[in-house]
Amino acid sequence: MILAAGAGTRFGGGENKVWALLAGQPLLGHGLAAFAACGEVDEIVVVIRSGDEERLASLPPVGLPLAGVVGGERRADSAWAGLSRARGEYVLVHDGARPLVTPSLIQRVLAAARHHGAAVPVLPVADTVRRARDQFLESETLDRRDWVLIQTPQGFRRDLLLAAYAEAHRRGLELPDDAAAVLALGHAVATVPGDPANLKVTRPEDLTLAKRILAGSTP
Repeated sequence: MILAAGAGTRFGGGENKVWALLAGQPLLGHGLAAFAACGEVDEIVVVIRSGDEERLASLPPVGLPLAGVVGGERRADSAWAGLSRARGEYVLVHDGARPLVTPSLIQRVLAAARHHGAAVPVLPVADTVRRARDQFLESETLDRRDWVLIQTPQGFRRDLLLAAYAEAHRRGLELPDDAAAVLALGHAVATVPGDPANLKVTRPEDLTLAKRILAGSTP
């Protein structure tokens, strides 16, 4: 399941960033190709904005059943729309603005999800972590060994994620990602090594970096 219904306000231009071109094809197309190539995926559900149906249909075929569903105002609404359409026992939820996801990362997350029920890829925090308030640093230095950066795809047993979102809706929770819903349900979420190249394109300069990574240059 690929989430591609975001507003992309930080990218600028009023354009949904998943349609920005990278090496001649939209960011979304790169993600679709990676999931099709991993050999573990039976179907792909893309959650899109209303009005993007023709754009999705115009992408090159990937050799897997592909369905588009219209998302909601919040990320949780879009995830629920995609989950309601997906049919597999396990589901991988990916951000359409992460075009450089690799088949090996997808396989790694799915294997851990099958074993633990829920898994996400993470990166260690390399920089010093400190809180800032009103533009000034606070004195406490956080132990970066206890902190990680979370990527997508995130993998789950589908019935577990459905139950987690239903409970989150009942409690009125605002969720930053799918793992948060599962954690709020009280279920553990396993971690697997992420990929530094699996960046999220948020601003125009991120697209420039993605082009350099795809070309094999040093970031």
